[in-house]
Amino acid sequence: MKVQFNGITEGQPVPEKFAFGVYSEEDHMSFGPNRNPEVTWQDAPEGTKSFAVVMFDSDVPSVADDVNQEGKTVSKDIPRVDFFHWLLVDIPATTSCIPEGEDSDGVSPKGKQAGPGPIGIRGVNNFTQFLAGNPDMAGTYGGYDGPCPPWNDELVHHYHYEVYALDVETLGLDGEFDGEAVRKAMEGHVLASERVTATYTLNPDLR
Repeated sequence: MKVQFNGITEGQPVPEKFAFGVYSEEDHMSFGPNRNPEVTWQDAPEGTKSFAVVMFDSDVPSVADDVNQEGKTVSKDIPRVDFFHWLLVDIPATTSCIPEGEDSDGVSPKGKQAGPGPIGIRGVNNFTQFLAGNPDMAGTYGGYDGPCPPWNDELVHHYHYEVYALDVETLGLDGEFDGEAVRKAMEGHVLASERVTATYTLNPDLR
């Protein structure tokens, strides 16, 4: 299976147009264009009945006490966890492209609706938890929301963009399902998958 995330290059920085947060000299971070990248795929295996798209950051601090705090840094030695940015499942087998900006075009305060979207079914990304304490932003974040790592993190973050070809038409997920639910539901149903890994940082010392 051949997969392309247009504008996302292996080992290179994610372009700012796909980011939730972009570097700001005055405020460390400001909202970015937050567009989902175009995704295309071809040559899926015989027997493919649906596709899933997953994008996650594998470098999120497991302890958030110092995240985005003036005068502090997030140590590169803190254990890291996965943070899901995009979950799309039950994409029909007849689909081979998700256009740029189709699932997200700008930051949506308080989030976007989970469930059936423009293409497939949207899961809930981890901005739902990350922004829960912010009264201006708290809500359920469905679909795509791009990179926005801590601006004081000593570690450059890695973002994994994945497409899965599945042998079922539906994963049977509904409601506000998350990334771990998607991974569990896909077990035993993956015919093929492809991944592109890119990087992103808001730390001016690492840019």
